[in-house]
Amino acid sequence: MRVHLVTMPWHPLDLPSLQLGLLHRIVRQARPGDEVTEFHGSLHWAEFLLEHSGGRLRPGDCVAVGSDAIFHGLGDWVFSGALYDDPGWGTARLRGYAADRGVPIGTALEMRPYAAPFVDACATAILAAGPDVVGFTTTFMQNVPSLALARELKRRRPELVTVFGGSNCDGPMGHALHRNHPFVDHVVRGEAEYAFPALLRHLDAGTDPVDVPGLCWWDGTVSRANTETRRTVAPADIPSPDYDQWQAALDASPVQEYIHPKLVVEGARGCWWGEKHHCTFCGLNGSAMAFRAKPGERLWTEIDRLVRRHRLLDVVTVDNIIDMAYFRDFLPRVVAGGWDLRLHYEVKSNLTPDQLRLLGESGTVHIQPGIESLGSRVLDLMAKGVTGARNVRTLRECENHALTCSWNLLYGFPGERADDYTPVIDQLPALVHLQPPSGAHRIQLERFSPHFTDPELGFGKRRPAAMYQHVYDLPEDELADMVYLFDTEPAGIGGPVEHRLREAVAAWRAGHAHSRLLFEEDGSRLLVHDRRHGRPHATHRFTGWQAAALRRLEDGRTVPALHRLLTADGHTMPVAALETWVDEIFGLGLLFRDGTTFVSLPTWGEPVRLPEGAG
Repeated sequence: MRVHLVTMPWHPLDLPSLQLGLLHRIVRQARPGDEVTEFHGSLHWAEFLLEHSGGRLRPGDCVAVGSDAIFHGLGDWVFSGALYDDPGWGTARLRGYAADRGVPIGTALEMRPYAAPFVDACATAILAAGPDVVGFTTTFMQNVPSLALARELKRRRPELVTVFGGSNCDGPMGHALHRNHPFVDHVVRGEAEYAFPALLRHLDAGTDPVDVPGLCWWDGTVSRANTETRRTVAPADIPSPDYDQWQAALDASPVQEYIHPKLVVEGARGCWWGEKHHCTFCGLNGSAMAFRAKPGERLWTEIDRLVRRHRLLDVVTVDNIIDMAYFRDFLPRVVAGGWDLRLHYEVKSNLTPDQLRLLGESGTVHIQPGIESLGSRVLDLMAKGVTGARNVRTLRECENHALTCSWNLLYGFPGERADDYTPVIDQLPALVHLQPPSGAHRIQLERFSPHFTDPELGFGKRRPAAMYQHVYDLPEDELADMVYLFDTEPAGIGGPVEHRLREAVAAWRAGHAHSRLLFEEDGSRLLVHDRRHGRPHATHRFTGWQAAALRRLEDGRTVPALHRLLTADGHTMPVAALETWVDEIFGLGLLFRDGTTFVSLPTWGEPVRLPEGAG
């Protein structure tokens, strides 16, 4: 059997498709006689645009439309005209949507005419290989490009078998996608390691796949959806990805000079925190929350093999949260391995300074710690299991250990109040030397999140997000089953407080690049050099118990707890004197206050910063 595996736009250009790499290895292991071919459509789309636009549309434009505009559906809209055989389909609705929200759409409009000829070219290239089965992986805005190509393939060769899988096919989304698109023969819902080989066996035998858990298939003109399984794929059954065909496609591509390629690896699936306390807004794990992780030694062996084979040192892990055992059995191996790796990891925001130090020593240069807020009560509403003070400590320690930290400041949670934000907003100018969020964003309602599954949490009224009106030509009841994002009545803060929050975050981002707040030890004195944007430059000098107190506050303390520690260290001062001093240095912006807890803000060592977008 000839199996053709496809990833369409808008897969990131700098990354191989982990899904294709895994599926390739899965098919080869389960069915060694099958021929497996990959089609890296996102890479080919960037090539197509570059050539046919005369160089006007470049790979960076693909990022702007396919990644940066993910919550506006621009990438899907570019291909919806090809899907519906109407070059103007949805354009008026998109223009109205964009005008209401101030969304720039010029690049997407310029790309639109190239989508249909690109789909034709893809179909020609794929069919020339003579496939029996074409499998599509679809996540976020890959749905419409994949549907457009599947439709064209079936139009030209009706006997060809088309299969969809990926995050966009999880749960009810997969069945809705299947029943609304008759040219999609099968949809694999959930993990594919067991289901895809089982489907191929049925195709070989010509039998109905009634026993493949979660699979959607056509029984005549009726779309059947097999019951989904609660069984998850064991780590031992998750293969190491095969990226050889991606590498060959990249090496031959004129787009190569525009991108900095990275490897993608997977150490774990699911979320160990979400198993216990599912963050209320998060739907990313879909129906597979159960946490599973490969042993650290095996993960290191996979990375070592991929680095040697592809000669790339940037490694992105797709784990939704790091396995805490990796601090014992994986990261020390990376440190000892000798590779000058640049790792990218998602972590929980309450890591200790020693754990963050180990991340830095291992070559981890970029983390996503899921900070989300600096207010403890809002964090409680999210079920994050961390405090605002701890999140500020994490931001400070990222500076200390040269870790680039990506995070979003979220708001709009049912039950939040203005006074949850006002003390934080007032203190944001003092944090300007720490890494700012990407922005302040009102949460959207995500399928699979507790906010979605339990309307009593505050989002009882919901409808498919407005962006889908210019993406799909489907009735709302079908969209309600097929899409991931939903609109709902705004919750939480609004008005002046929301405006102040967004302005304060924008000011933080604008002032960050040239801001410093640095510790320096000078004999018995502790110096703090304040070079923060918006404040007069100053150097503060501390000695004795005051210097000791500022160092003790790096861990975050209440004043009574700080007094007990200083007394145990042999320092003598009245509690009232300590309280007065804490108030004074808080007034200087050297501390962050979270309720009754204070955290010191100065960092150690001069941070190295690149302009935003560099690298």
